Amino acid sequence: MAHPRAGDARGARDAGAGGGAGGDTDGTRGAAHPAPAADVLAEPTVPVGPGWTASLSLATLAVFMAFMTPIQILLPLQLEQIDPQGKSGALSLVTGLGALVAVLANPIAGAWSDRTTSRFGRRRPWILGGALAGAAGLAFTASQHTVAGVAVGWCLAQAGLNAMLAGVTTPIADRVPLSQRAQVSGWTGLMQSLGLVLGALITTALVTGVGSGYGALALLTVALALPFVLRHGEPALPRALRPAFRLRSFARSFWVSPRRHPDFGWAWLTRFLINLGNALGTLYLFYFLADAVHHADPGTGVLILTVVYTLCAALTAIPVGVLSDRVGRRKTFVVLCSVVMAAAALLLALLHTWPSALAAAAVLGAGYGIYLAVDQALVTQVLPEAADRAKDLGVINIANSGPQVLAPALASPVIAHVGGYTGLYLTAALATLIGGLLVTRIRTVT
Repeated sequence: MAHPRAGDARGARDAGAGGGAGGDTDGTRGAAHPAPAADVLAEPTVPVGPGWTASLSLATLAVFMAFMTPIQILLPLQLEQIDPQGKSGALSLVTGLGALVAVLANPIAGAWSDRTTSRFGRRRPWILGGALAGAAGLAFTASQHTVAGVAVGWCLAQAGLNAMLAGVTTPIADRVPLSQRAQVSGWTGLMQSLGLVLGALITTALVTGVGSGYGALALLTVALALPFVLRHGEPALPRALRPAFRLRSFARSFWVSPRRHPDFGWAWLTRFLINLGNALGTLYLFYFLADAVHHADPGTGVLILTVVYTLCAALTAIPVGVLSDRVGRRKTFVVLCSVVMAAAALLLALLHTWPSALAAAAVLGAGYGIYLAVDQALVTQVLPEAADRAKDLGVINIANSGPQVLAPALASPVIAHVGGYTGLYLTAALATLIGGLLVTRIRTVT
């Protein structure tokens, strides 16, 4: 299946004439309306304004608050109530199945987003539709009283939220020029950590009960998506630029050959390993505080650690994003973040105390803030086709959700047979360091 590249969009000006975008403003400096439809696949050159970045950040906050809060807080509490003896295995099962759904849903939704010819643009319909579907899945999960029911509900929520994620991750590649990309990525990336802080605050301090926690997340997921959906237009994809649908070609398009696109492959593997290390380090944090640190209130402990983590991530994400854009370098910062994050994992491996957990949260946050700012900018620079940005970012995002499938399968036997939590966090450190080393294999990005 042949796809037009970014430059081909300019040759389709006649075909794209009259394509509406919807919305009042695109939020870019010096442009009161979205770019012409014929330029929908062109490399962005007009800087985006603070309103556009803030609205996209709110939508990103919504999706990650809905993703991470159940994994860290609500699912452990709900499954502990359902099966106190088998809570660890139940959590691994539910999160693993949900992550498997995410692996499939994100690139498929991204591929259909790339092909969407709605007058409202390609991304906004998927952001709103995914938010509504994800909220419905969260509400369904809240009503379940069996492990199987929770697993079904979480899978439904993951399907909707990953459709939303496909919509919120692509506008940076669609609309943000290279000179701003790490800075904007820093703001949106920071929302991943802030989402867990706010979600934990809501579910431990502002509302009581598992059901009300899910309900609050469902409402906020939709509400925080609306500013970007309603306020910022985007150019519509002209029908002439949408390739004919053929099932075999559509299915084959999800394979991005690492032989033909080696830098894309190395970027994918780097992200996978760093996120695997992060998943191994955070998936069992609630149980780590309860069983190894013997914290009196693990839920509150998770909230405190997450606040420390997020504050430290904020201290590094935006400044490093600005610096990366200014010097034009990405890989150096990814290597740095992997070393810092591995050091945090070593702290958790060697010392099972509350003060060491606080120190590890600060170090891990600082390292992950660097990663959030720079990795997304790097990835957008190795995408093979302008016409397939959301699909290719969906394939890249498998490196986010895939570790959520693999981490439970690795973590349970490591905890049981390879040194308990010490073995778990040593494994996390090793995966993170290897990921940082492999980023140096990328050739087209400095």
